[in-house]
Amino acid sequence: MNVFLTGITGFVGRATSKKLMQAGHRVRAALRDPNTALVQGIEPVIFDDMATYDWASSLDGQSVVVHCAARVHVMNEQSVDPLSEFRKVNVEGTLNLARHAATRGVKRFIFISSIKVNGEETQPGRPYTADDIPDPVDPYGISKWEAEQGLREIAAATGMEVVVIRPVLIYGPGVKANFLSMVRWLDRGVPLPFGSIYNNRSLVALDNLTDLITTALDHPAAANQTFLVSDGEDLSSSALLRRMANALRRPARLLPVPSAWLYFVANLLGKKALAQRLCGSLQVDISKTRSLLQWEPPLSVDAALKLVADQYTESKK
Repeated sequence: MNVFLTGITGFVGRATSKKLMQAGHRVRAALRDPNTALVQGIEPVIFDDMATYDWASSLDGQSVVVHCAARVHVMNEQSVDPLSEFRKVNVEGTLNLARHAATRGVKRFIFISSIKVNGEETQPGRPYTADDIPDPVDPYGISKWEAEQGLREIAAATGMEVVVIRPVLIYGPGVKANFLSMVRWLDRGVPLPFGSIYNNRSLVALDNLTDLITTALDHPAAANQTFLVSDGEDLSSSALLRRMANALRRPARLLPVPSAWLYFVANLLGKKALAQRLCGSLQVDISKTRSLLQWEPPLSVDAALKLVADQYTESKK
C-alpha cells in the first residue's frame, strides 16, 4: 500500500515510519529539512508551510494519509495567543492537507488526535469513551477537536474516509519530557514524594499505538470512526513509578506524602497542571477499539517499560 506520512521526525511519526516499512508498505513522507536522515526506502517530499503548501502532486498515487504532524502541547508557552498558533498547524495545516488528499483520490485519512479532545481528567469509574461529547480545555485540545470537525465535513462532502485516533500519554524508547525526567529520578535513586497516590491513568506504549495505526490503514470497520487507544491496563502514578524502577532494576524510593499536600505545594509553586497529571485520574475505555477492529494491545505494560529502560541504559554508555 502507498502511504503518505507526516510528522516523520517526531516521536510517533518516526516509529510509525519504521512500522510501515517493516509491514511492506511504500512510504512517502513530508519533510521540512531536506537533510533529515530517513529509513532507507522512504521517499521524501520537502515542504515549507503545511497550511499553504500545494500537496496535490505529492499525493498522487497515495492510498492513505497518516497525519502525525502537529504543534504539540507546550509546557512553557511564550505566544501571546496560543490558540491561534495551535490552529495554524493543527487545524489549518491538517485541513489543507486533507482537502488536497480528497481531490487526489486518497481513500483514507488517519488523523492522530489527542485524548485532550475528551478533556483533562476523569472521575472514578467513569473513563472516557470514543463517543463521549468532547470537552477540550486547553488550546492544544481545542485545536485538535476543531481539526476533527473539519475532517468530518471534508469526509461528508467528498467521500474520503477519515479515521481519528486519540492517544493518551505515549511512552516508549526515546521518550522525552516528564516521562524521561521520571526515569532519570528513579535511575539516580532520588526519593520521590509519590508513594501515596492512588489515582488511575491510562497510558499507551509507542509500539501499541503504531500497531493500531497500521491496523487502521485498511480495516473496513475503521472508516469514519473515532478510536481511543491505551495499553488496556491503568496504573496509579505510584504503581507506574514502582514498575518503571523494576524495569531499571533500581529500588523505588517513594515517600508516602498525601496527594492533598502535593496539590497544595504545587499551587504555591504555580505547578497546578503538573500536580493534576501526577495525582489526578485519566482513564479511557478502549472497548470500541477492541470490538470494531478485533484489536488488542500486543505489548504489555511491563514489556513496554523494559524497552524504555533498556534504551535509556544503553544511551548512558
